[in-house]
Amino acid sequence: MSDKEIQIYEIVNRETRAWDTKDVQLLMTIFHPDMVWPWPKTPDSHDPINWTIEWGRFNYKRWSENWQQLFDTHDLVHNKRSIKKIELSDEEDGAFAVVDIDTLWRNKENKEEQNWKGRVCKVYTKLEKEWKLIMHTGVLNY
Repeated sequence: MSDKEIQIYEIVNRETRAWDTKDVQLLMTIFHPDMVWPWPKTPDSHDPINWTIEWGRFNYKRWSENWQQLFDTHDLVHNKRSIKKIELSDEEDGAFAVVDIDTLWRNKENKEEQNWKGRVCKVYTKLEKEWKLIMHTGVLNY
């Protein structure tokens, strides 16, 4: 495994640690300032014509408050993640990771469950000193 591939594994695993520990500050370290995150309406909505973008371009204050609200109102039941593929561009300044996830949240008040289960593609760009997540698909079933 190359040095750059190891760096991609690190950022994917850092994100996983952030979810596991419900650490908003750690989660915020992975995002590029131009990050956008489209979400399919369902895990079977493969056609992006049906996707949405609820939070717009990355905004530290808005995104950290929204993730903190999730962490404060939900228990993390489990967070299983498996990296299936890391692909680097020939120039080694762009990469993506294919990750299978099964993240189950339970609302503390009404006990409703929210399960993020399926496959995601995390797209990274290399900045001067570090990698940042610049785009991420929502969870899809394949």
